Amino acid sequence: MPSSQQSSLEAGLVALKQGNYYSAITQLTPIASSPEHSNTSLQAQVGLVMAYARTGEISLAITLCKNLIESDNSQVQEWAKRALAHLIKRQKRHKKTRSGDDNRLRTFDTCFNTTLAATISPTQQQGSIDLAANSITNAPVSTYWRQARRAKVWQPLRKYNLIPSRLLALATFMALFWLLQIMLQLVMVSINQILDKLPYVNPLPFLYSNPSLFILVILLVLLGFSPWLLDWQMEKLYRQEPLSKEVLHTHSREAIRITQRICQQRQWPVPILKILPMAAPIMLTYGNLPRTARIVVSQGLLEALTDEEIATIYALALGQIGRWDFLVMSLALLLTLPFYQLYQQASAWANKNEKPILRWTATALACLSYGIWCLLTGTTLLNSRLRLYSSDRQAAEITGNPNALIRALLKITIGVAEDIKKQKHTSWQLESLNITAPVSYQQSLSLGSMAGHISLESFLMWENSNPYRQWFTINNSHPLMGDRLQRLCQIARHWHLETELHLITPESLLVKPQSFLLQIAPWLGIPLGFVLAGLLWLSWQTAYTIHLFNLKWIYDDLSFVTGFLMIGFSIGTVMRINAFFPEIKPLTLKTDEQLSQLLTNPSVLPIDSFSVRVTGTLIGRQGTSNCLGQDLILQSSTGLVKLHHIPDPRPSATPQEWIGRQITVTGWLRRGATPWIDIQTLENQSGIIINSPHPIFSIVLAVLTQAWGAYIMLTAQSVAG
Repeated sequence: MPSSQQSSLEAGLVALKQGNYYSAITQLTPIASSPEHSNTSLQAQVGLVMAYARTGEISLAITLCKNLIESDNSQVQEWAKRALAHLIKRQKRHKKTRSGDDNRLRTFDTCFNTTLAATISPTQQQGSIDLAANSITNAPVSTYWRQARRAKVWQPLRKYNLIPSRLLALATFMALFWLLQIMLQLVMVSINQILDKLPYVNPLPFLYSNPSLFILVILLVLLGFSPWLLDWQMEKLYRQEPLSKEVLHTHSREAIRITQRICQQRQWPVPILKILPMAAPIMLTYGNLPRTARIVVSQGLLEALTDEEIATIYALALGQIGRWDFLVMSLALLLTLPFYQLYQQASAWANKNEKPILRWTATALACLSYGIWCLLTGTTLLNSRLRLYSSDRQAAEITGNPNALIRALLKITIGVAEDIKKQKHTSWQLESLNITAPVSYQQSLSLGSMAGHISLESFLMWENSNPYRQWFTINNSHPLMGDRLQRLCQIARHWHLETELHLITPESLLVKPQSFLLQIAPWLGIPLGFVLAGLLWLSWQTAYTIHLFNLKWIYDDLSFVTGFLMIGFSIGTVMRINAFFPEIKPLTLKTDEQLSQLLTNPSVLPIDSFSVRVTGTLIGRQGTSNCLGQDLILQSSTGLVKLHHIPDPRPSATPQEWIGRQITVTGWLRRGATPWIDIQTLENQSGIIINSPHPIFSIVLAVLTQAWGAYIMLTAQSVAG
């Protein structure tokens, strides 16, 4: 047995003995899932049965026992038969008292220790295993739901402070206004510069005017008409249709009752119900006032969730209506959809056109429109993240059922991942509607696709316990799923309910602060450059005051500060390169079987990368729609992982050409809000290799910013002189 497996096995068994059952499950699952039917695998499986029995996951324990009955080890067979009998009885008598369960489990412990002693050496009996939860070798992959109960009577939660959310909504509106103003001014200035270069025409004077008032009026008009304009866009682009109460009633009677009750309490008209003919589960709300609100769900959501889970999603939607951010997010959706549609159409034109000039023009238009879409959606990221915490809380309070909301969010995550696997790419609908969806498609990739291979608690441990986790959500449209579910579990415990998930926080996380500082070194270089510029300015000002020497150009033209900021960023980038891209050695490469194990470590940061070599199918959008590499995903036997690629300047194949084909990825696996692999090489079955020079790109970026900063300082000096 490899030393890593032995130490993991020992750690898992120790955790089991100490009563840390979820830690034991995390440690033992990878070994139990090993395709080799060795004593090591049997030991892990026996330990997992005990851990699942103790955590109430009886179905998983029964599945493992049935697998162990087929073992060649007679002691294991005999133990598995006795354990299976105990488990089946316990499943039938789930309404018995806890003391009765404890007595049966004590008998179970004795059988467990006897069997373990028969299958492992004395030194191995000290220990435990490493990683999450695949049901077991040759067992069918499935997700176990505890079906934790709802509250029958519950106390209202503490009132939510609306002032921060309103200020944030106002800031989001101002950011949209400011960004649109800059883009329009850039277009106006560019047009006049072109006209100035052309003969017989003059620049247009009105293009030099300030467009602020015009933009403000347009935004206010769009706010007023947003419900009906979005109706038109959604019907045209996504084939949105009305959803009758009768049809919704067949899927969830509770959703109808809750919607009517809450609207009556708040003196709102019932929102207009809509449906999207999509297989992926999704929900969104839009409108400008409660009386113009729309609640939209997909057909996939109605089919994937149970009655009470659908009700919690409608309660989630009701929690978003009537807030300022509801109005602002509707405006953002209205502004972004046309640019995304232009990106989609331009990509289609580029793929169809054979003439190089037309194809490159369409490609440039697709990239430009996609970039504008990203900028506009970027203004809403903080608002989008924080409003979900509030709507989760309100959904739990409306229904008294935080556990059903936990299941609903996780099932949506799994459904989105399944849709991406089935379609072999991220659909246009999922990406364009992402900022208003209850779950992000990016966070669904790994979590949703690995749910049947790993325990949910293990995967989510990073998201609810890593002390630096929130720093890695800055560019995310949704909060960490682990954080959201942990808050819902706290509400359930507040109402004295068993929780759907048993999320645990490790007692000690070995996350080194210096690792985090090195992770953000390029960004730390910016304030450091500002401080150095200030100190230098102060020194020169002092020298001038005492007539030591005259560098008046320095403090008269403060553009040199920008040069210092860029040089600081460059220095931070250089400091991080070696740690961020360590040498990949063949002997240390991790494979697909270890992928899920690596993602459950709650103490790692993206800089603590793992060298991996994983084989799977490359999926994503094809052609021009993926020319920026925004939709490159590896579909391995374990699950889906996002890929980051840097184009090689040398002539070679592109990853987009290999979409749908079997490939082997070598690179650096990183655990962040969305796990990803920075590609070093892609290799197809013919042995052709595509390089992705991430370290070289970082060096080039550092050199360019260093040179730019120096140029700014020298230019400032020459101008002053």
